[in-house]
Amino acid sequence: MKASYNWIRALCPGLSLSAKELASRLTFAGLEVEGLIEYGAGTEPLVVAEVRKIEPHPSRPKLRLVTVDRGGSEQRIVCGAPNVPDPGGLVALAPLGTHLPAVNMTLTPREIGGIVSEGMLCSERELGLGSAASNKSEDPGILILPAKIAPAGTPLRKALPSVHDFILDINVTPNRPDVLGHVGLARETAALCDLPWSFPTPDAPARFTQSPAIGDLIRVTIEDLERCPAYGAAAVIDVALGPSPLWLKYRLESLGIRSISNVVDITNLVMLELGHPIHAFDLDLLRGGQIIVRRAKEGEFLTTLDGVKRTLVVDDLVIADAEGPVALAGVMGGEGSEIRATTKRVLIECAYFAPRGVRRTGRRHGLHSESSYRFERGVDPSTLPDVLAQAASLVTHLAGGTGVKGTIIAGQGPEARAPITLREERITRLLGTSVPFTEATKILSKLGCELRSVAGDSPQITADVVPPHHRPDIHMEADLIEEVMRVRGIDAIPSVLPPIRPSAPRRTLELENKVRREAAALGLAEALTYAFVSNKDLEALGAPKPAVVIKNPLTEDRNVMRTSLLPGLLQALSRSRRHGEPDVRMFAVGARLLPRSSSSPDLEFVEDSDLPDEIPSFAAVIAGSRYRPLEKPLPVDIYDAKGVALELVERVTKRRASCDHQAKDKRPSHLHPRAAAEIFVGDDIVGTFGQLHPDVVDTLDLGGPAFVIEIDLRSLDTVSARAPRFRPIPILPPVTRDLALKVPEAVTAGQVMDAIREAAGELCEHVEVFDVFRGQGVGEGQKSVAFHVIYRDPRAATDPETARTLTDEEVDKKNQAVLASVSERFGAVLRS
Repeated sequence: MKASYNWIRALCPGLSLSAKELASRLTFAGLEVEGLIEYGAGTEPLVVAEVRKIEPHPSRPKLRLVTVDRGGSEQRIVCGAPNVPDPGGLVALAPLGTHLPAVNMTLTPREIGGIVSEGMLCSERELGLGSAASNKSEDPGILILPAKIAPAGTPLRKALPSVHDFILDINVTPNRPDVLGHVGLARETAALCDLPWSFPTPDAPARFTQSPAIGDLIRVTIEDLERCPAYGAAAVIDVALGPSPLWLKYRLESLGIRSISNVVDITNLVMLELGHPIHAFDLDLLRGGQIIVRRAKEGEFLTTLDGVKRTLVVDDLVIADAEGPVALAGVMGGEGSEIRATTKRVLIECAYFAPRGVRRTGRRHGLHSESSYRFERGVDPSTLPDVLAQAASLVTHLAGGTGVKGTIIAGQGPEARAPITLREERITRLLGTSVPFTEATKILSKLGCELRSVAGDSPQITADVVPPHHRPDIHMEADLIEEVMRVRGIDAIPSVLPPIRPSAPRRTLELENKVRREAAALGLAEALTYAFVSNKDLEALGAPKPAVVIKNPLTEDRNVMRTSLLPGLLQALSRSRRHGEPDVRMFAVGARLLPRSSSSPDLEFVEDSDLPDEIPSFAAVIAGSRYRPLEKPLPVDIYDAKGVALELVERVTKRRASCDHQAKDKRPSHLHPRAAAEIFVGDDIVGTFGQLHPDVVDTLDLGGPAFVIEIDLRSLDTVSARAPRFRPIPILPPVTRDLALKVPEAVTAGQVMDAIREAAGELCEHVEVFDVFRGQGVGEGQKSVAFHVIYRDPRAATDPETARTLTDEEVDKKNQAVLASVSERFGAVLRS
């Protein structure tokens, strides 16, 4: 919406803010000013000049020499305009040195046909005024000022203030229809600047007649009170239609509305002033002397003011006379009853139309007007008499009309609004700062609210506040408090950083990233799944009961926080199979939210022990076929899941992983009884893997078998191998022995290595296998395994000053103990 700074200042006496300051204040109060434009920026140096003499140019037949009086001195101007007034007429003179931004011209002495022009008589286009400013092809000539507007030499801005203004381009939100008029903006400005303000009183008509009365000229009937609760009408007779005065023309055109005629311009002026659209009918063109507000008949036609013939439907609300529609209610008038050059009697309409109905009609017919823009947001139904009085008065003053006695207000009056209880302690609690209750009620009164009663003592004061009709967005106590905050200034609310306990450190963050990398390296694709899942899915999987239940879930399928990562992955599997993609190898890394226990590692960081424990976890699902080059695809089985699970754990922990079939009392209910196992690192359980139970497959509608892996990353972090430590290179030489032992085939090399380390004790630094032989000289059911054993003083790396070189006798003694031990445990025999 475009708003005039000068108009706001006229409606709000005492306003001392500049246009820029006012724009900033409105923006911080929630009415964002998106632009500030200076209208008539180049008019400051211009003065009123009186034409004294007009002479032909001696060498240029299309030009004339115009002598003007600029107030005490005369100047000769070379002018080519066809409409220079006769001597005595007033024009706008731009002296030398004037810069005209509209045409990007600075006036300097110029010789035209041998004669120097001492200035310029300006047109509206050159001054950036009126519709000619935006239409370069339309230039009717120089600006001719009204007679006796001001003495010659008077600055143009003083003689005609409307040639200069600042236009605010305000982004009005849909909930603020009250500021779609300058009176509403003035009310808002007065509240923001703590200035006195009262609703402007309509001027008295210039002429008034007792006969005929309004009831003798027109009858108003409302057939649809739902869509039009109230309809008002006033009449003015003996109207002289003509152009609007310059102040009115420039005021409208500065706000983007083209000037048409005095009567039509008055309707637009009143709309921009009071924010309530009105419409003017030619009373002589209303057939039967009737106004009927009704629904359109299916298939009725109406030619609107834009010249388009429109086919109406029963949902359209129309203003009709005795024979048919004459206007689309709240949207646009009809061509058949518009104001025209021959109009003598004018009927002024001011009504309240239901916003939704206007919106539907406007969209159906592709019409958007200044009127529909306001009706769609809701106008103030209590101002109908004031709007009619102001419009009728202006018509009598500016169009020479005579006011007709009385107005018609048909329908229902505005419903009384219920009071809202405002509490001082509620203000403090919502805003986080103390606001004096008298200041709060004063602000609300300035915004138009009615203060009914005040009771109690601070800080328990309460008041009954009745919101005004022009603020349909105020419904409850929080709305009143918002208004107080908005007017006082959001920056007046102190910024207080609340005390926040630090979050638990994510000790497994690096591990989670490593798991992701290794899972991707093993051919799995990461899936991003919701943390919200269905409680039914958790029950089907036998997962722990949810620790967090959503009070207002988006859907019932997302009503709890997950205690397992499997529901999201299995939903993706089901969706994939339904779309014809049976081969799935996916994983997810995320938190499972379980009830917090006293052993939770981050309990020290949590104030409320009822908060769930977020356990970092890994889950994967494998389904479909296994593909190998040049081989027929085979269905994946439990060994594929085992391979992925153990390989992933070993890659991440750098330790050996193993698995063990789960006993019936330990096996999770969602896994197959003969295809489920626990994952071990040493003696610690870090996860499980297995085939989903057929009952789970059916319940979740997975469409076939699937294999799942679940790993607790917190447990995995505790068993992961730490980074190797540097050990200095020993300075003492080692003593080595090679042992070739014949052992039964059932004995593993690892078992023998463990026995050697145990028997050799701390002097044994390293044992490794360097050969395995089966065949001649070894014997049936036997194998020969050769070990390389390194002996060294264990202090050689940690305390080299006290370490010593081992003797052959010491080493041989340990070696004999090794041979005795392996012989006793495995029946090992030393090969010669």
